[in-house]
Amino acid sequence: MSKAAALTTPLQVLRRWMANRHLDATYVSRPVSIAYLTGFHAEPHERLMGLVVNREGATLVVPALEEQKAGAQAEGAEVAAWRDGEDPYELVSRALRGLGEIGVEKEHLSLHAAEVITARTGVSELVDAGAEIRRMRLLKSEEELEKLARAAAITDAATDLVFSRLRVGQTEVEAAFILSSLIGELGGALSFPCLVQSGPNSALPHLEPSSRKLAAGDLVLLDFGAAFDGYKADTTRMAVVGEPSARQREVHRVVVEAHDAAIAAVKPGIGAGEVDAAARRVIDAAGYGERFFHRVGHGLGLEGHEDPSLDPGSNTLLEPGMVFTIEPGVYIPGFGGVRVEDDLVVTEAGCRVLTKADRALRVI
Repeated sequence: MSKAAALTTPLQVLRRWMANRHLDATYVSRPVSIAYLTGFHAEPHERLMGLVVNREGATLVVPALEEQKAGAQAEGAEVAAWRDGEDPYELVSRALRGLGEIGVEKEHLSLHAAEVITARTGVSELVDAGAEIRRMRLLKSEEELEKLARAAAITDAATDLVFSRLRVGQTEVEAAFILSSLIGELGGALSFPCLVQSGPNSALPHLEPSSRKLAAGDLVLLDFGAAFDGYKADTTRMAVVGEPSARQREVHRVVVEAHDAAIAAVKPGIGAGEVDAAARRVIDAAGYGERFFHRVGHGLGLEGHEDPSLDPGSNTLLEPGMVFTIEPGVYIPGFGGVRVEDDLVVTEAGCRVLTKADRALRVI
């Protein structure tokens, strides 16, 4: 990204888009979008939180519980707070009343909220702004890349420590707690709840940690990541309880080769589907094609899963500043699964890998 682009704030970019679309304002309702636009991170749960961006300023409507935090964190927006028992839509309507066409995040805004806003304000049309905000988030600024690199460094440090603390007889839940604690001790928050899957459970990619105990001969899959200032890392590393078998080593070798082939394919201008295909060719050639049944990677940033999505056949062209995972896997029922995952950023010359911890098959 150019220095000029880096000096343009997200709110300024959104206002330029609004001007081109002749919109009077945009009402932003997704918490992650509000965090991106203002720097204010919060999850309001069932309470209303919204950001009204007009041509000259912005109003951030928050529950009173978040007022102090919003005042300290939010940049470029005036904070308006409401208390339980009050009507938060009055604050939203006040900021939108008398306007014509406005932008909204149609994938997030509920039908109820849309009806209330249009009925109370006289707004004539709701135009989708969600796709534009996602497009803005697609290319990371230098500041965002620094935060992602910090998150990756904490993740790597946790990786270097965790395997020495795992033991036969620990449950998956206990192992996940150890890993979560390490991330906290190292100064990170959790990108998502840590996944620990052992033995046949490792063939179920999204299975939550269970009471199953680590036992001799188990493959052990750890999928985890640290977050720094809201920006998330995501990695997967593998171990075996005791000496790995020849088949365990072979499957791990194939997955690492597929992982490396995908990373080698990454460069500006290449289609995301071509990166997926580079990994898939390796796994297909080894005879495990049917056991690799997900995309090779997904975008990272303020969310653990965001654009771009590296799906098979995707024509999305990679650009410098995009950040995503590379995570091929092979999952064999009854035997277990192997996945190796790293985070990288596309550069002018190719890519830079952010997570650097050893990818070897560890021994517990």
